Amino acid sequence: MTSPFDNLVGPGKPLKAEPPDAQEFAGLVRSGKARLQDADSKGLALESRFDLAYNAAHALCLAALRWHGYRSGNRYIVFQLLPHTLGLGPEVWRVLSKCHDIRNLGEYEGALNVDERIVTDLIAASKAVAARVDTLPPIGKP
Repeated sequence: MTSPFDNLVGPGKPLKAEPPDAQEFAGLVRSGKARLQDADSKGLALESRFDLAYNAAHALCLAALRWHGYRSGNRYIVFQLLPHTLGLGPEVWRVLSKCHDIRNLGEYEGALNVDERIVTDLIAASKAVAARVDTLPPIGKP
């Protein structure tokens, strides 16, 4: 039986099979958690908190994908695959998907329109990802 990951591997597809690397995984998790902690700092500008939380979520989601032995050629797919990498549902990945769209508008069109509610939701979704990443066994161990 093929996995949902295998269906996305190949020429012109968004994933590449690549053995997981414990050091890379640890670095992504460390980076994600540090950014997530900083995103909770109310003294920072809302836009800064959004950037920190978004990049934290991306690092943690990428870590989960790498844990499964795949690398993404596309930022968005790490969020789409959350049901398969970490067993997280739409209450998490939809928030991250919306924030990806907001991030792209800010990055490419200079229109980063965020409010306290979306930042709060993004931080909560990122914390859910971090908590689930913490349950993954060490790479190379069942």
